[in-house]
Amino acid sequence: MSKKANRRHGLQLTRRQFVRSTGLAAAGAAGASLGLFGGKAPAFAQSREMHVLEWSSFVKEADVEVNRQAEEFGKTEGIKVKVEHINNNDLNARTTAAVESGTGPDVVQLFNNQPLLYAPGLLGVNDLVQETGGNKIYPFFRESVDDGGTYVGLPYFATGAAWVYNKDMYQQAGAKPSQTWDEFLDSGTQLKKLGFPVGQALGHSFGDPPGFAYSLFWAYGGKLIDEHSKVAVDTKETRAAIAYVKEFWKAACDESGLGWDDSANNRAFAAETISVTRNGASIYFVAKRNLVQKQDPFAKKLDHFLDPKGPAGRRHSMTAYSRCIFKASKVQSAAKNYLRFCLKRENLDKLIRVNDGYINGPTPEWEEHPLWKEDPALTPFAHAPATSVTYGWPGPNDRKASEAVAKYILVDMFARAVQGESADAAARWASSELKQIYG
Repeated sequence: MSKKANRRHGLQLTRRQFVRSTGLAAAGAAGASLGLFGGKAPAFAQSREMHVLEWSSFVKEADVEVNRQAEEFGKTEGIKVKVEHINNNDLNARTTAAVESGTGPDVVQLFNNQPLLYAPGLLGVNDLVQETGGNKIYPFFRESVDDGGTYVGLPYFATGAAWVYNKDMYQQAGAKPSQTWDEFLDSGTQLKKLGFPVGQALGHSFGDPPGFAYSLFWAYGGKLIDEHSKVAVDTKETRAAIAYVKEFWKAACDESGLGWDDSANNRAFAAETISVTRNGASIYFVAKRNLVQKQDPFAKKLDHFLDPKGPAGRRHSMTAYSRCIFKASKVQSAAKNYLRFCLKRENLDKLIRVNDGYINGPTPEWEEHPLWKEDPALTPFAHAPATSVTYGWPGPNDRKASEAVAKYILVDMFARAVQGESADAAARWASSELKQIYG
């Protein structure tokens, strides 16, 4: 109130008198409270807690490192951090429940474009994205969290794949790591003649079949949709890709791969019944661990090469993992600091090292990480993010793109062809299926 208003209401306190009187009142109230509680301040504030929900990594040592970092952050931030690791496929249900109920974890780790599917319930973190690198972050990563200009997740790391091959088998066949798909057909044909076929899953399995199908499809110039989300699969480029897969499958591959899941090729490669397979660094990681723990020399036989080039060049698919903060979280500030903490160079460096080639950082600077040079067999993985695009490419990375992947349309197009369907029929079928999604 103004002094004039004070006088109108019968109040003659000056500003100084008001401050003194309210200060004394507060002091008196505090004294009364201290007397009431035996001379001790009441513990009204409860200890703060933050709940982080994320995957249970294939590399168990990585979960240990994540937990260690969470504990270290909690001590510096003055908050108790609980990290809950669950199966990657269960994160969707838990995230849906948290968004709908407004309760649950504070931070969740999601993959690919999942943050966009839950955008209404997630906090915008444009400031964190800029701090992490802004436009220096790989485009496929930014597109996975960019909800119309608002970033609803912070890129954390990505997992990719390369072709791991048995050097002994390649040497027997006189084969070399393939730079083009045509070279791969030639070397694969020679390897299969010696009883060492290419091993590739081409069924309804989460990781390996889509990764192979999309990378090859893009290399031949194929597109499921164009930049405007118009279905664009029924083209000569698609037919060229189908024709290649039909020949490659028959001449070079273990044809039972139609029934494989994501672990079948790992088992076949370890049993040395196939010579080469597309996989994350996990096959090599396990072999190196066995070299140390069991004195098994299998790891010394292994090396990698990236997806070959096609007429349209080379494009990869990687799984982008981002961390998101729920709008309902009561500890948003601490959650943002936690995301910052985990992406500090020394902390991400430790996570990359413990994963031993299984993950890549979100910006090109991580391509220079010493790990890639210390172990030449891992070097190809360093360069995979530079040529990676989203499953929606060249259109938006939206819910429809996810539905096309979930329905295995591209995988099934190739599978139908290798089982005898013509390229024309397979392409028309894929176009019809996509139009049910995109209209």
